Amino acid sequence: MEFTASSAKLLNIKADSLILATGPQLQNSALELDQSLDGAISSLIKAGDFTGKTGETLVLHIPGASGKRIILLGTEGATTAQKQINTINAGAKALLKTASKKAIWIGENLSEDDEWQASMVARSMQTASYQYAPQPRGNKKSKPQTLKALIYWTPSKAGAIAAKKGLAYGSAVGNGMNTARQLGNLPANICTPNYLASQAKALAKGQAKVTTSVLTEADMKKLKMGSLLSVSAGSDQPAKLIVIKYQGTKATTKPVVLVGKAVTFDTGGISLKPSGAMDEMKYDMCGGASVFGVINALIETQMPVNVIGIVPATENMPNGHATKPGDVVTSMSGQTIEILNTDAEGRLILCDALTYAERFKPAAVIDIATLTGAVIGALGKVSAGLLSNDDELAEQLLSSGTRSGDRAWRLPLWEEYDQLLKSNFADMANIGGAQAGTITAACFLARFTKKYKWAHLDVAGTAWINGAQKGATGRPVPLLMDYIYSQVS
Repeated sequence: MEFTASSAKLLNIKADSLILATGPQLQNSALELDQSLDGAISSLIKAGDFTGKTGETLVLHIPGASGKRIILLGTEGATTAQKQINTINAGAKALLKTASKKAIWIGENLSEDDEWQASMVARSMQTASYQYAPQPRGNKKSKPQTLKALIYWTPSKAGAIAAKKGLAYGSAVGNGMNTARQLGNLPANICTPNYLASQAKALAKGQAKVTTSVLTEADMKKLKMGSLLSVSAGSDQPAKLIVIKYQGTKATTKPVVLVGKAVTFDTGGISLKPSGAMDEMKYDMCGGASVFGVINALIETQMPVNVIGIVPATENMPNGHATKPGDVVTSMSGQTIEILNTDAEGRLILCDALTYAERFKPAAVIDIATLTGAVIGALGKVSAGLLSNDDELAEQLLSSGTRSGDRAWRLPLWEEYDQLLKSNFADMANIGGAQAGTITAACFLARFTKKYKWAHLDVAGTAWINGAQKGATGRPVPLLMDYIYSQVS
């Protein structure tokens, strides 16, 4: 989809559809359009067919102009960034339900920040356009996308310049989210650790700023990654440690390191999960998928920043070689771990990856993981859980979450919780008991992150949705991209 910005006379721009954001009181371009249509819009409002409330949509076909339509998009009450994003999402979905090939989005009456609003429009259009593409494709055919171009209109030249920048950024973020969604939605018999490794290599192909390396189990053994290898021990699929480097600026600039959990299928191991909804455990690699999404977005934007993605990828399966509850393993850091529950495996692969991250002398490390069911009990499907050893980093991520509509909520990392990880037989246990599961999981990871600024995003509640609309969401790509962008803007 092609995105452009314009400040030319609105009524002179040719398009199949026009998205008009407005409340019940018409103003600016909404008033001008109403007058040009002999009061058609105000008549609909007066009749009660369109109230202008947040997210409401109504398609108005223009008399005498075959195929032309105005999509009214309600804005009344959209006073926060989140409500404005929800409104834009509603407009994008309404537009894509039409047969329009070219549309104009009027950038008025919602936000005064054209760059931000345009970025959200482009992002919403890209994500609303997403269609799952099976690999191999089989008999499922994607519905052709009719909309080819969208013009973001604003009345000022300065606004159009800002909008152009926002459209490029938002489109890249939307595509990054779709990259993460596609990987997350693939079945686990296709999206294996080896498949992820091949996709990482493909991502770097032909990209001067991107390099990919893949560590095998033999490499991990040399590095003494006993914790990570304890998870892959029960699987016929060998684990991979995928490292993707995006160098957008001078090599001496410290990188942001993203560590994404990628358990491509999680049975729970010997601590076997219940069978209900176990198919959703293909989504246990969505943390790693979000790292792919961010790198993809960085390639599109060519952002002047250094980012390194580390993706420990493995299955968690039960067989005769699988790690057993009560086993003790030694991590790359030298710390020993008593494994009380093999279904708490994400932290076991992350801890070795976090230790590996030290070699890059990072400015900050952020890990992303579908780590605990407890975070869903605490925050539902709305917000990611955030825990950090650095207040400034935590505040930056929280702000990015609010600005991008990809919100997080901070939980404490207090010593009292860390003490729940005590073990009689090792330096620590891999679980802390029935209480505060999200926090104790982060306390476990914190023991491996003492040498740098670190934050943990538990996205078990936000990385995918279930039910009739089951599928990966692409979160937290928007949050991570906003944070990275804020470091260079």
